[in-house]
Amino acid sequence: MDLSGLQLETRRLRLRLPRQDDFEAWAAFLADEEATRHIGGVLPRALAWRGLATMRGAWHLQGFAMFSVIEKDSGQWVGRVGPWQPDGWPGTEVGWSIVRERWGLGYAPEAAAACIDWAFATLGWDEVIHTIAPDNANSKAVAAKLGSGFLRMGRLPEPHRDKPVEIWGQSRAQWSAQKENRG
Repeated sequence: MDLSGLQLETRRLRLRLPRQDDFEAWAAFLADEEATRHIGGVLPRALAWRGLATMRGAWHLQGFAMFSVIEKDSGQWVGRVGPWQPDGWPGTEVGWSIVRERWGLGYAPEAAAACIDWAFATLGWDEVIHTIAPDNANSKAVAAKLGSGFLRMGRLPEPHRDKPVEIWGQSRAQWSAQKENRG
């Protein structure tokens, strides 16, 4: 898959592959205790760097991973959203993480909807899931806005195996039907 120039656009956001110049914003995001509470916790810069490199590498190994989310008006990096399925993952996920300063603006569902469209159309997925910590009310609200529902309890692979997650999601047919209903 030719990844050069791969980009998704929404009304307010540009989604593109992570780049080295995203690192300062990426590291600051991963140093925010509240923003990372439900995604494994704060990471020091060295591990943030490895995370950025992992995400970029997943694009080349699998042909998909999370996009860097860029706010069109400011040009700022405001999060990472997209398809994600590392080894041992409980399904084909579209996940989201937005910087705390942009919470409540609807960026997570806006970007995730574009990624779900892309995953179904380009990757040929039949189901999209969202792994959500049981106490993460904000992500449950995003999943519900996307039309996803609670499917089952599950677990992530190591090093998070000891923490149960709720698995929310929907099928390709459900996604298509709700898009038709929205008009």
